[in-house]
Amino acid sequence: MKALIQRVGSCDVKVEGREVASTGKGLLVLLGVEKGDTGEDLDMLVRKVANLRIFEDAEGKMNLSIIDIAGEAMVVSQFTLAADTRKGNRPSFANAEEPERAQATYLEFAKKLGNTGIKVLTGEFAAHMEVSLVNDGPVTIMLDSRKEARG
Repeated sequence: MKALIQRVGSCDVKVEGREVASTGKGLLVLLGVEKGDTGEDLDMLVRKVANLRIFEDAEGKMNLSIIDIAGEAMVVSQFTLAADTRKGNRPSFANAEEPERAQATYLEFAKKLGNTGIKVLTGEFAAHMEVSLVNDGPVTIMLDSRKEARG
């Protein structure tokens, strides 16, 4: 499971011109579910996203988590994070999880992240979305549950 995290000042998601969700200061989490991902992958990424200290403290050091700043999280399903670009110029998405299971995992991730006390909003699964954000920093971090598990 992969999560591309961006620290944002604000973020909104539109589908067919209508706004489906918007947040203030916090995180945009693009979540990619891959074949073979487990509940352990999901739980590890929830813990990491909730506790990652990427917000500045009073001295300007990245020392605070989204929980510490009472920020919001926008979680958007992003199957293209499973892209394999090793052969040729056309990405293969063969490693992306099947839509039904990917949607269930995506919704479970959002629910569990919300259970940490973070206000969580979501995009619309499998829709063509327009995601707008004010990237704060910019701070962008890639998390891969399989790499994190190996230390």
